[in-house]
Amino acid sequence: MDDMGLYQEPSHLYDLSGRFQSVRQATEMLAAGLTEEDQCVQSMPDASPAKWHRAHTTWFFEQFVLVPHVPDYRVFDPAFGFLFNSYYEAVGPRHPRPSRGLLTRPSADQVTQYRRHVDAALVQAIPHLPTAIHDVIELGLHHEQQHLELLVTDMLHAFSANPLCPAIDPGWRDPQGHPNETIFVECPAGLHRIGYADTGFCFDNETPAHRTYLHPHAIASHLVRNRDWLDFIQDNGYRTPSLWMSDGWATVREAEWTAPLYWRCQDGAWFQFGPGGLAPLALDAPVRHISWYEADAFARWSEARLPTEAEWEAASANPAIHEITGHVWQWTESAYRPYPGYRAAPGAIGEYNGKFMINQMVLRGGSWTTPRGHTRPTYRNFFHPDKRWQFTGLRLAKDL
Repeated sequence: MDDMGLYQEPSHLYDLSGRFQSVRQATEMLAAGLTEEDQCVQSMPDASPAKWHRAHTTWFFEQFVLVPHVPDYRVFDPAFGFLFNSYYEAVGPRHPRPSRGLLTRPSADQVTQYRRHVDAALVQAIPHLPTAIHDVIELGLHHEQQHLELLVTDMLHAFSANPLCPAIDPGWRDPQGHPNETIFVECPAGLHRIGYADTGFCFDNETPAHRTYLHPHAIASHLVRNRDWLDFIQDNGYRTPSLWMSDGWATVREAEWTAPLYWRCQDGAWFQFGPGGLAPLALDAPVRHISWYEADAFARWSEARLPTEAEWEAASANPAIHEITGHVWQWTESAYRPYPGYRAAPGAIGEYNGKFMINQMVLRGGSWTTPRGHTRPTYRNFFHPDKRWQFTGLRLAKDL
């Protein structure tokens, strides 16, 4: 299994306190390369400022661990509960998401002080908290790892609007491709167990594990590359309505899409903006920053389709299937819906996944921006079908 993750936690950190400090330090290390001005910018309603990500992940631990379970804990600032709540309706009102970029106060330095205040209190409290609360802390750590990825992709979107084309990671380079030709690996019909059934951490949307019957199909051994997408563009893929779902075609026309996000054609040559800045398009790198609409249209143009999430999960254990994780999140043709027997947890924590199970599509795998060790073959990412600022790509599938 390929794994090209940006972040890696030290292998000797197994205790909860050590893991907590490791994840929290990873966020601060990433933010250390950003200026105060960088941390305030919000380039679109879907994105959030880096400063907000740092504060919101801190608020999670304060709200769900320290306040209810540590009697002598002193809240850092009562106003932060309103400013940095994301979507937890049960907790109370919150600052509007599209206006997060207007929060010039508190400063990035005050957010740093907030993080240190909460971190010190939680590290001191961990040995005295019951195991059930340890589970909430573990959830908060995986929640912060999700925001680590969002912090990168949100800043990438903001930097893409800067004529200077600043680099988030000046040393970053696109992967140089794969040594073997892409083939379609046949997968026979049969029952497969889908979902998480182990004893470690998982999100609730990965459960309950259940049996799913898969019809005979084939899945591509590798991801679709940039050179493949160039063929799609040159064959008028973005101008052929028969390839697109109705909503997708309307989006293409309204948004005037002609290529993946961050692709730029200059003097007849293609470039792509990425974590390393603007660079010539790497033809053998996996295509990224495409919407579900684009992935679906490309699959139709290729006389193929997207795999279902169950097909993808079953194939992830097949050694003939490569680039499972660490490159791009892979769109599936599956709508984000609950598994049979799913029940959201009670209280505000139950708002984490369950209430979003509509109007979104599932992605599987993990990208270069996903913290290493954060994903599993059962991990279900999800976005609306028009979103493409994440590191999203695809592999193809076919019916047999």
